[in-house]
Amino acid sequence: MKGKAELLAPAGSFEKLKTALNFGADAVYLGGKSFSLRSFSENFTAKELRDGIRYAHERGRKVYVTVNIFAKNADFPALSDALAYLQEIGADAALVTDPGVFSLAKKVAPKLNLHISTQANTTNQYAAKFWQEQGAERVVLARELSLAEIAQIHSYCPDLQLEAFIHGAMCISYSGRCLLSNYLAGRDSNRGACVQACRWKYTVRAQREESAQGGELEVQEDEQGTYLLNSKDLNMLPYLDELAKAGVCSFKIEGRMKSSYYLATVVNAYRRVLDGTLNVAEAQAELKKVAHRAFTAAYALGENAETVNYTDSQESGTREYVADVLEGGDCPIIQMRNRFRVGEELEILSPSDSFNRRFTVQEMKDEQGNTVADAKLVMQKLQLRCPYPLAKGDILRKIL
Repeated sequence: MKGKAELLAPAGSFEKLKTALNFGADAVYLGGKSFSLRSFSENFTAKELRDGIRYAHERGRKVYVTVNIFAKNADFPALSDALAYLQEIGADAALVTDPGVFSLAKKVAPKLNLHISTQANTTNQYAAKFWQEQGAERVVLARELSLAEIAQIHSYCPDLQLEAFIHGAMCISYSGRCLLSNYLAGRDSNRGACVQACRWKYTVRAQREESAQGGELEVQEDEQGTYLLNSKDLNMLPYLDELAKAGVCSFKIEGRMKSSYYLATVVNAYRRVLDGTLNVAEAQAELKKVAHRAFTAAYALGENAETVNYTDSQESGTREYVADVLEGGDCPIIQMRNRFRVGEELEILSPSDSFNRRFTVQEMKDEQGNTVADAKLVMQKLQLRCPYPLAKGDILRKIL
């Protein structure tokens, strides 16, 4: 498809911001060191926020900053300074959940665009209209909505920007409102410290109704475990046209804690489908090259019971990330990430026409000019010959 919808990617670090933009994201969302719901990602210092926004704007892209914790009274003095700073450095928007944070932003940063986070659970047209009337520019819709329900919201609020998740991990709870992490590990998921307890293995014993025969029903693990709380990954690749027609203007990829390799693979696949250079079947095959859970379209077509992944936690990808390209040219310089050898076939992941080209490694040399037959030193810089053009930011992967 060729559409005008924004492709919005996660950026858990400055490196990932560069990766997302290099592989075709129109915008990124990221968090500072505080008030973001991803405490375990690297996140951005105040200086990195300024530099990241400048880097994106120089390339005609946008940056949205997450300020979407469920705030407590003690948070507000620092929140006031943080919101004012985002306006000062030119953030394109702040994502908020808490009405108190929204109100504060309007007072201390009146020129800062505000987007309502999916944590706010906007599931109907009246809630969307409410946020629009308060001055929100955009609402990130709850994942529990169908295409038909999204279209109804757009019809009721035609001037409100609608953003929807199209790919990535899903919380088993209602758009993230969960206390399982708090209960089991003492870490507050609604303040960025979720331990993803829903992904753990459990032995579950369910009590049957008193009238049922047999008493308790035991659910035991097998060798692969029992994954009663483990959601499949969202994959809306076949429904991008329908989402756009329903009124969604921004397609959001989940994954601020994912690797740069995962990010490059997913952004590249969706970018190429949106640009019409890859069809859906080809892009689906591309998405399976990186580690992922089983896929689901969740509630796109209405109520869907096939969102829980009962059999395993994650599937391995069909490719292994082996090197980053640091410099292009006739003899590109790469940095080793996983082991590979002379004689092995590698595949190129690139936003250029070199994408998916394969070649056999003929020769490698280290920084001293010594011949290397086995790249086994992590982060070692190597020079190798490749029959296809490589550029800084490209990735080499091995077929498994």
